[in-house]
Amino acid sequence: MSLEILNQLESRIQHTINTINTLQQEIATLRKGNQELEQLINDSSDEMKALRDENEKLKQDQQVWQQRIQTLLSKIGEITQ
Repeated sequence: MSLEILNQLESRIQHTINTINTLQQEIATLRKGNQELEQLINDSSDEMKALRDENEKLKQDQQVWQQRIQTLLSKIGEITQ
């Protein structure tokens, strides 16, 4: 009787150990996935900042060109009068 109980206990312990090992592997996989996602977020954030900077520069360039065109149109208007 006690041998049967010991065998059951051993089986339960082995099952628990297997479950723990499986959970540890799953945790490691999830941690790796989290690290990859964090890197992706950081990369995306850097790209977004670069795009915002480029957009701001293009807006400034557009404003300069609009001023130049307005000046040229004014000069053309003066010449034709």
